[in-house]
Amino acid sequence: MKLATLTAPARAVLVGALAIGGLFAAGAPAPAATAPTPAPAKVLAAPDISLTNVKAHLTQFSSIAAANGGNRAHGRPGYLASVNYVKGKLDAAGFTTSVQQFTSGGRTGYNLIADWPGGDPNQILMAGAHLDSVTTGAGINDNASGSAAVLETALAVSRAGLQPTKHLRFGWWGAEELGLVGSRAYVSSLPSAERAKFDGYLNFDMIGSPNPGYFVYDDDPTIEQTFKTYFAGLGVPTEIETEGDGRSDHASFKNVGIPVGGLFTGAGRTKTTAQVQKWGGTSGQAFDRCYHSSCDTTANISDTALNRNSDAAAYAIWALGV
Repeated sequence: MKLATLTAPARAVLVGALAIGGLFAAGAPAPAATAPTPAPAKVLAAPDISLTNVKAHLTQFSSIAAANGGNRAHGRPGYLASVNYVKGKLDAAGFTTSVQQFTSGGRTGYNLIADWPGGDPNQILMAGAHLDSVTTGAGINDNASGSAAVLETALAVSRAGLQPTKHLRFGWWGAEELGLVGSRAYVSSLPSAERAKFDGYLNFDMIGSPNPGYFVYDDDPTIEQTFKTYFAGLGVPTEIETEGDGRSDHASFKNVGIPVGGLFTGAGRTKTTAQVQKWGGTSGQAFDRCYHSSCDTTANISDTALNRNSDAAAYAIWALGV
């Protein structure tokens, strides 16, 4: 066997073995060995998002509602208290936060924006959820669930000391229940040149429904496939989301040409027999029987759905942003 006929890595291994065995004469130069080609850089895996932590945020939102008239609706003290709770967590974790004010129905509303330092400012990946409830209840599945998952994913970015390729931004929207008012105000405030920097917006609205389905938005092929890949890894089939199409904050971004995607576990529509065969649960019953009702409390949550969708949020941020 001639050394020249070997691949560079094989030649390097053989040369080393011969040298160790003393087969090269003392002082005689060994054949030059080419260093092995470095292995590809390891892709960072997304962390597991703690269900315990996510549910602790839900408990805080529930307590905020209880202390402020039973809800966290636009223009009510429970909403501003919710903003302050999320902002405090993000400020302590090293995010740069800002609060955007707007007016709707004669009441002041607020959006909370949080930027993670670093990443390409000309490539923005954003994840968001609406933080307001309806006036009839605490709004725990709708939408403390999405708000808590996005918050805990942002905190996971901080704990990991993540240095993403893209610039990561997170948002919590006000007055979604009044017609996407907050997210529209935010998008409208962006100059066209700033909108062009967005690579994508991921929306999380109602992700812990107690009789859950697993629905994926079909707006952007890359984002859609990212979520489908995650759920396929769990052996969980998905369906395209149709019940809330255009009714949540992703529509504000989609309407100005920003690629969007997201997750949803169902609202007032009933689960079919075919869907029960896929996901379990109860056929002929709404995905969320407490949708927009006072019974949308911390008891109105599927831990399994909340856990899977929270992990899916992190998976997408790491897959698309890192």
